[in-house]
Amino acid sequence: MSDNKKEIIKNYSNDDITVVWKPNTCIHAKKCWKELIQVFDPRNKPWVNMEGATTDRIKKQVEACPSGALSYISKGGSKEKAHTETKIEVLENGPLLVYGTLHVTNSNGVEEKKNKTTAFCRCGASQNKPYCDGAHMQMEFKG
Repeated sequence: MSDNKKEIIKNYSNDDITVVWKPNTCIHAKKCWKELIQVFDPRNKPWVNMEGATTDRIKKQVEACPSGALSYISKGGSKEKAHTETKIEVLENGPLLVYGTLHVTNSNGVEEKKNKTTAFCRCGASQNKPYCDGAHMQMEFKG
């Protein structure tokens, strides 16, 4: 039996962009819905309402996603720009966020290219190491 979860991808579109959500990558940081509840509301089905804000505001919120679970594709087919600078932020009681384009070599030797924001596990409980999967919330990690 494989340990890999099947990747689920959900798309939400308006006339200008498609927001792409990868639930298995999401760390449930709540940043999206706390800062733009008109678009991202987990109480609703579907939880993304593309008519709730302007395209520019939606793009800005998607770019703030700490896990990279949210991204967008412009109508013309171009994805959001990758960060050119590297920035590191430690979230209180949560993951280590690295902003920028990274080349990560996993323990099995496979290299992945990560753009935008990558959340690395600090608590040790993630089932998706080296990445955060939100397990810090269940174990009430302090750090």
